[in-house]
Amino acid sequence: MMHVITRHIGWIEVVCGSMFSGKTEELIRRLRRAVIARQRVSIFKPKIDNRYSKNEIVSHDLQKIKSRAINKPEDILKHALQAQVIGIDEAQFFDESLVEVCQNLANMGKRVIVAGLDQDYLGRPFGPIPNLLAVAEYITKTHAICNICGNPANNTYRKTADKDTIIVGTAEIYEARCRNCFISGDDELLESEKK
Repeated sequence: MMHVITRHIGWIEVVCGSMFSGKTEELIRRLRRAVIARQRVSIFKPKIDNRYSKNEIVSHDLQKIKSRAINKPEDILKHALQAQVIGIDEAQFFDESLVEVCQNLANMGKRVIVAGLDQDYLGRPFGPIPNLLAVAEYITKTHAICNICGNPANNTYRKTADKDTIIVGTAEIYEARCRNCFISGDDELLESEKK
C-alpha cells in the first residue's frame, strides 16, 4: 500500500523585464487574483521607490495596490508570517539577501511573487534578480515597445549622462529600447559625452 503525504508547498515566481514592460501591472494582477481567492496577501516595495506613492505599488498606467515600504529584505519576514502570498515589487533595489528571504518564505509553504528589472541601464544583470531567476519555479519575461522603432524592447535606456547604477525615475529619464536601438543609443550617448 502506498502512502500519499500531502502538504502545502511554496514556490517563487519572478516577473522581470525592462522598464515600461508591464512587470508591476502583472504583479498587481496576480495579487488581486489571490485576494479574490481569499488568500492572505502581504505586499512590499523598497522605500527608495516613492515615485508615485509611499504606501502603494503603482504601475506606469496608474494601477495600484496597497503595500508596505521597507528598507531591507529581512523586514519582509517580520510582516509576512501570516500571509499565504507575498508580493515584492522593484526587487532590483534590494541587496542579495532578498534571495535567501524568498527561499525561506517559499520553504514555509508561501507563494512568493517578485517583480523587477533584470538588467540595469547598461544591460548588465541587476541586483538580486539573476539569482532569483536561478531558484524560481516560474519565470515571466515581459517586453515593452521600443521608443525608437516600435519593435519588442528588452532594454532600459537612460537618457541622461548620470553614471550611478540606481537612479529612480520614469519616462523623463528612461525609455524602452530593442537590442539594436539600445546599442546605437549607446553610441549616441558616447558621442554627446565627447562634445
